[in-house]
Amino acid sequence: MDVRQLQILRELGELGSVKAVAEELLVTPSAVSQQLTLLTRSAGVPLTRKEGRTLVLTDAGRVLAGAGGAVVRAMADARAAIGAYHEDPAGTVSVSAFHSAGQALFGRLSAKLSAVADDGAASPRLRLADEDVPQHGFPALTGRYDLVLAHRMAHSEDWPVERLVVVSLAKEPFDVALPDGHPLAARASLRPDDVAGEPWVSSRAGYSPADVLAAIGAVASRAPEIAHRINDYSSVASVVAGGGVLGLLPRYTAALGRPPGVVLRPLEGIATRRSIDLLIRPENARRRSVQIVADVLRELVSELIAEAEERAAPTSAEAR
Repeated sequence: MDVRQLQILRELGELGSVKAVAEELLVTPSAVSQQLTLLTRSAGVPLTRKEGRTLVLTDAGRVLAGAGGAVVRAMADARAAIGAYHEDPAGTVSVSAFHSAGQALFGRLSAKLSAVADDGAASPRLRLADEDVPQHGFPALTGRYDLVLAHRMAHSEDWPVERLVVVSLAKEPFDVALPDGHPLAARASLRPDDVAGEPWVSSRAGYSPADVLAAIGAVASRAPEIAHRINDYSSVASVVAGGGVLGLLPRYTAALGRPPGVVLRPLEGIATRRSIDLLIRPENARRRSVQIVADVLRELVSELIAEAEERAAPTSAEAR
């Protein structure tokens, strides 16, 4: 038996005829009769009987109709509760990010939402976590978090959009990180042939810097020498600052904690961009609190990009 059948039985008891039930529920009388037959079969006892040309409830039918009314009311309460849950702007939102995105965005996100709450407006409650996973591991994180900040290289396989909502935030290039005293630092940009012969600090396999470095080697027809395998970009930048190796750093999200003495140069002749996206399960994407946090993250990423472009712009003295 299902809720719709119980509702039909309940309405029959109150309205007194199949025709009246059909009119009330906007269905045909035959559909009402069919559902009553299915419910009777499921209950295993007669639920209705004929009194002349009228169909009335048996004692068992009245008992089940009463119980069915409680079920219908409970379902209505459940729908109201889930509606309130979806519309609540102050609901708890769990957010996962890869390390550089977490470093760049989590502090700003917390501050932005705290400011909203300080002004007296309803604001989502955050639950933040960082997850250092290979690209293919991000979709699975949506089972544990409402919002997943993920990255993938532009040439790689798309996210599974048939089962996830994907919100694009940015296309972020990887730049070559060099000590400011390195001979190549004097150039405005670099090509794979310029850097393939240098020693490198790179990420572990399956992560974006390793993919970009492999592409550098393929274009230059020379396997790069990898001296260190480090995933944390702050650590990569500090090793580069120490001298002896080059690195790859994302242009927008790795500025925080970059030590002095490290310069970034764009890499030409090769695709180095990664997509930064939000991955959300459809049922979570309907929640107002999740939508608010997603909108704030979109704003914050735009700010990061504007700040990076401002840093890269030549000063008036350099322009002269």
